[in-house]
Amino acid sequence: MTQIAAQRYTGSSVKRSEDLRILAGAGRYVDDIKLPGMLHAAFVRSPLAHGRVLAVDASAARSLPGVVAVLTGADLDDMTVRGPDPLLAMMGGGGPTAEYSLLATDKVRLVGDPVAVVIAESRYLAEDGCELVDVDYQDLPAVASATAALDASSTPVFANLGNNIIGPHKRSEFGDVAGTFAAADRIAEFHLDVHRHQNVPMEGRGCIASYDSDSGLLTMYAATQSVHITRMGVAACLGVAPERVRVLAGDIGGSFGLKIGASREELAVAAASRALGRPVKWVEDRSENLTVSGQAREESFDVRAAVSDDGDLLGLDVSMVIDTGAYPVMGSMVPSIIEAMLPGPYKLAALGFESTAVVTNKASYIAYRGPWASETFVRERVLDLLAKDLGLDPFEIRLRNVAPRTSPPAMMVTGRPLTGVTTRESLERLTQVVDVPAFRRRQAAERARGRYLGIGVATFIEAAPGPRAPEGSGGALGQESMRLRLAEDGIVMLFTGQMPHGQGHQTTLAQIAADEFGVPFEQVRVVIGDSDVVPFGLTGGSRSATMTGGVTLHGARQLKAKVLDVAALLIEASAQDLEITDGQVAVRGDPDSAIPVAEVARQAASGRFGADVDATLEVEATFDGGEGGWSGGSHCAIVEVDVETGIVKVERYVAAEDCGALINPAVVEGQIRGGIAQGIGAVLLERSAYDQDGNYQSATFMDYLLPTACDIPRMEIEHLQTVPLDADVNFRGVGEGGMIVAPPTLVNAIEDALAPFGVRIYEQHLPPARILELIAQQADDDADKPVALAERRSRSAA
Repeated sequence: MTQIAAQRYTGSSVKRSEDLRILAGAGRYVDDIKLPGMLHAAFVRSPLAHGRVLAVDASAARSLPGVVAVLTGADLDDMTVRGPDPLLAMMGGGGPTAEYSLLATDKVRLVGDPVAVVIAESRYLAEDGCELVDVDYQDLPAVASATAALDASSTPVFANLGNNIIGPHKRSEFGDVAGTFAAADRIAEFHLDVHRHQNVPMEGRGCIASYDSDSGLLTMYAATQSVHITRMGVAACLGVAPERVRVLAGDIGGSFGLKIGASREELAVAAASRALGRPVKWVEDRSENLTVSGQAREESFDVRAAVSDDGDLLGLDVSMVIDTGAYPVMGSMVPSIIEAMLPGPYKLAALGFESTAVVTNKASYIAYRGPWASETFVRERVLDLLAKDLGLDPFEIRLRNVAPRTSPPAMMVTGRPLTGVTTRESLERLTQVVDVPAFRRRQAAERARGRYLGIGVATFIEAAPGPRAPEGSGGALGQESMRLRLAEDGIVMLFTGQMPHGQGHQTTLAQIAADEFGVPFEQVRVVIGDSDVVPFGLTGGSRSATMTGGVTLHGARQLKAKVLDVAALLIEASAQDLEITDGQVAVRGDPDSAIPVAEVARQAASGRFGADVDATLEVEATFDGGEGGWSGGSHCAIVEVDVETGIVKVERYVAAEDCGALINPAVVEGQIRGGIAQGIGAVLLERSAYDQDGNYQSATFMDYLLPTACDIPRMEIEHLQTVPLDADVNFRGVGEGGMIVAPPTLVNAIEDALAPFGVRIYEQHLPPARILELIAQQADDDADKPVALAERRSRSAA
């Protein structure tokens, strides 16, 4: 047992709030709000990865002038209702349920686990108060890896589970797995690892909770991807009806999946505000963001591939283990998504898939831009590894295995139709843009000079939103709602549950509405971020283009029809003869008859029409996604690997993508480029590292490295818009594809560059030190093939 003066864990020497704000890149929306009597929160955090909490002594902190309250885990447990993470509750994660309190009471489960919250008149005083809280811990062995978690003798992270399995082993089979493998010419086996990394938005988490004791209403100013899911989480935690909570959100500095719902800290702030009857503000610093906000992708795969001698990929049999971290959020849901998506756009005849999800003493596994991305990494790496074994070109093996585009559409072996998938077209476009034979000639010439170039290709599909689902199977996210209104000043108002945080919804939705309704772009206002005003919605999963774009189009059409009906009474003409152009309603071919839509709205609101006329210029529209469809494409990278330093330079990057009709090309290309940049960072730089005792090693930007403008190449983007599926809505999402496909593209290119050394790569994270290790390991493993390395060293010596 150790007595520890529990300081707020930072992993750095930064203490004061002004500096913390700089490090965190705190969101201006939350950071700029100043409410009368507002207090500030800071959290006492565990320095241990795993330990029992024996006692918390907050007396010294409570006596510090300016400290208003110190709430321990036990205090908050008495004033809140225990329950799962809001996203997990909405999505229905299934499997065993871990039992835990809002803040740690019985034990701490990761470094940075919140134990108490100090509420003070300023952030400075709250930080000082944290340093005066003494916590008595008893060390427990850390469960610092999935391997350790699978050991039956490991200490359970959650006592009620009895072990560290949060997603029990399960197996599914599609097609004749045994027969396919028995008939295959070859069976190849691989173990592939995807490392742990994380979202790192410019703006970390932050909120202000303000409880009105007179009305019993709580207002939450939040950085969130859905004001309604946040409201659901806060209301459930406080044990009140959702109508007693109002969530407001403004400009948000990125998220990538981090800010869905409400975190434990944000719920604690809401409970503190209700207990004290005053507004309470919390904005995390960057060290908190890196250490405890959430991470993703620590997954391993044992893969067996059945293949013909000609290069036909016949079947896969995959065993997956996922490290979900300490507190369940999304990790246990990921394997089923990967299982469904693993066949991709290929003619796979059989798939066996089994998975196990474990808990460890690490940050929670959260949604991160394409949470299912490992299916693409595994599949595209397997294809490259097989191509090398068979002596095939990486383009050739993919084109050989792509499912044909037929009517009715080919089906994934897991059951989803490949409606409108243009993988073949994207691969063929790449071969037109990138002269592969010319590159191979240059590659050979450069190798002779001691430079090592490589080319990599990978392809993906993304359900954005996916093909039409069976009626009633979509749950809460199966359709999108929107309210549209023509205001008396002529502004078309769109009320949407979408919560943009960099996607440009205010632009794209306004474009669709303006074009469909017939007003200038400037005459459309997109209303977001108020749970009392907007319908239910969630920004995520690349669903907004189709779902919200579709409801905007159909809603604008419905609103336009109502406006034309009213205008027909004013102009004394048939509504069928009217049109709206540039905000003016007129009889077709008679511009002199035009009246502004604002005048129509004013007359409709004046009450001049009788009760038999529907003069309410407002509609509530819904959209189920129509025919839906897939986004997808193929990417190609050319890299140079310096085999003396291990540094990788991306020389050229080409993306051929199909997201249907482009609403706004600049927005689409921004999404693609941003995703690729994150994918490059994931491979070459970013890693959420823990030591064997569960201590976090990447709590600052000195240790968690992000790509800069110098690391990211100019990207060439080719757009395919080939297969209209729906009568009206043929724009599809594009938010996650770049991040999904860039890692296998880059790893394939790096392995190609290192082919003279016989290097084969079975992992995703390839910083310079690891590349040098791979070269050295291959030289040690195969003493008969050191020629390329010897030649390179000879040239260097010369």
